[in-house]
Amino acid sequence: MLISIIVPLYNEETNISILHEKASNVFLNLSHQFEIIFINDGSTDQSLNVLKSLSERDEHIKYISFSNNFGKESAMYCGLEHCNGDAVIIMDSDLQHPPEIIPKMIQLHEDGYNQVVALRNRQNESFIKKIPAKVFYKLSRYMIDVKLKSGEGDFRLISKEVVNSILKMTEYNRFSKGIFEWVGFNKTTLTFEHQERNDGHSKFSVFKLIDYAIDGIISFNNKPLRLCFYFGGITMFICLLYIVITFVNILLHGIEEPGYFTIISAILFLGGLQLFSLGVIGEYIGRIYYETKDRPKYIIEQTNLKTHK
Repeated sequence: MLISIIVPLYNEETNISILHEKASNVFLNLSHQFEIIFINDGSTDQSLNVLKSLSERDEHIKYISFSNNFGKESAMYCGLEHCNGDAVIIMDSDLQHPPEIIPKMIQLHEDGYNQVVALRNRQNESFIKKIPAKVFYKLSRYMIDVKLKSGEGDFRLISKEVVNSILKMTEYNRFSKGIFEWVGFNKTTLTFEHQERNDGHSKFSVFKLIDYAIDGIISFNNKPLRLCFYFGGITMFICLLYIVITFVNILLHGIEEPGYFTIISAILFLGGLQLFSLGVIGEYIGRIYYETKDRPKYIIEQTNLKTHK
């Protein structure tokens, strides 16, 4: 069986060789063939030169280098399109995903599982990261149609059947965590201890993580739009009720001088509701805009692959 390891990376020149060594050592005790496909997502450091040097010394190393930074989602999709493995492992390049658990993942796959998901133990994770993650997964239970589990990420082994199913989903705006769950197939989890980044710094800022969470919520349902409908209906009912009460009050007691608080509250509340609703609608329209452009998800500038799919 051929195992393909897909590694998206951006500015990871100091980690590539270490990951290559650790992953290669894992397969010394396995009978399976393997290939490691590094997807260089427009790095501005020496990552590409490191990949070229490694590929010259090791035939198991394949690399694809993008012409620009297209994002991790595009890099993963590219790797899935160009891999040849009977099973595929997706992992990060910063060594937070330990290659040492790969044999166990392969064993579980041979036991019949199409998805073997590495579940990260968050015990050693910083408090600052735990809270936003906890809030997101709480919200996802009510806002996302697919079931997401805290600690489950892109680090997983998937069968060829799963890969083919994912490649049929050709949308430009991608949220892989949701896609993995949406395609289904029998799945099991394998827990590993949270690892600190080996070197460098995370490419995800707080704002990028918030954007990623919004992508997850919007990509798999229309509940935010439905929420706007409910808010609008409730607000309209309250406004109509207020109008009726005010009209009855005028009939019984005559016209009173309108209160400043009432006017300001009504304007601010209705204005805020309208802006919120427009923002949600705008997110969906923006995604429609990108989908109708039908632009490629990535552009390959250099690669050592002999054939392109």
